[in-house]
Amino acid sequence: MTLSSMVVSRDWQEVSVLECILGGLQMNVAVENEPQRALTRIAKSKIDTLIVDCDLNGSSQLLRELQSAEMQAKSVPLVIMGVPRHIGDLEETGALFAFEKPISVEEAVRTLSAARNMIVDGRLRYHRAGLDVPVSLKCKGQKLKNAQLINLSQGGMQFRTGDAIAATSLQVAFDLPGGRSALKAQAEVVWQDKRGNFGVRFVKVARPQQRTLQLWLAQQFLTN
Repeated sequence: MTLSSMVVSRDWQEVSVLECILGGLQMNVAVENEPQRALTRIAKSKIDTLIVDCDLNGSSQLLRELQSAEMQAKSVPLVIMGVPRHIGDLEETGALFAFEKPISVEEAVRTLSAARNMIVDGRLRYHRAGLDVPVSLKCKGQKLKNAQLINLSQGGMQFRTGDAIAATSLQVAFDLPGGRSALKAQAEVVWQDKRGNFGVRFVKVARPQQRTLQLWLAQQFLTN
């Protein structure tokens, strides 16, 4: 999986170092040397990580504008770089990470790796993988019902069934492709429609099976 990044700087020596590091982290790099033009570009496109050079004229205004409600809604993880006296207070800048110039490759790799991991973790939490496999449904006091899985996430799943489901709590069981045993979870129905589609939230999953599910979803996410 390749992510996108933008470096806002005119320090081409440092930019070239960052391009090498970001490339090694499987992140595409766009470079802007005008803060206002960078802001316009961010508003129009998806940027996974933004790296701002605090030594660049206009960077302070850029950082202030990034903290507006409209820009914060885009949730772009921000990394700042600069000489120590220009970096200032991280909380004031809105940045999550920072490193100093001249760039220490080791420090930059560590910082940018942490930023990348945060992005991936956030995406995995909400990532839904399409999956067409049978699901067994067990409602208390009712016979086993059959359904077909549509998509799956760490927190729940969507399935379709022709059987009526009156209960809000149920147990689901299904096989993950390549799995050694059925994955079972206690779940609750959070929505349904008239076509037999149900959305459920996982309430209880055994820790080993939860880990199996997380690893499987991560593999699907990272290979797409």
